[in-house]
Amino acid sequence: MHATMSTKKQQERIAALEQEIIELQAKLGTDEDADEMVSKHIKLLHSYNEAKDAAQILVGRLAAHRGVTIRQIYHEYGLTDKD
Repeated sequence: MHATMSTKKQQERIAALEQEIIELQAKLGTDEDADEMVSKHIKLLHSYNEAKDAAQILVGRLAAHRGVTIRQIYHEYGLTDKD
């Protein structure tokens, strides 16, 4: 903790953080492990990114095959830069 914080303030801060942990664990569920959930989420993000990369390659190849820009393909299929 910060050196200028009094012992009482430190204890209050620790108690508040412990209470926050209890509340967050209640939201998460007693049968859930936060580390396991984060690991699963990261794996899902990797899968999503791989699928998105594959789609980008296909869009690029389609654009090259048609002799148009990727932006034109996006427009044709109603996609945005965020897609």
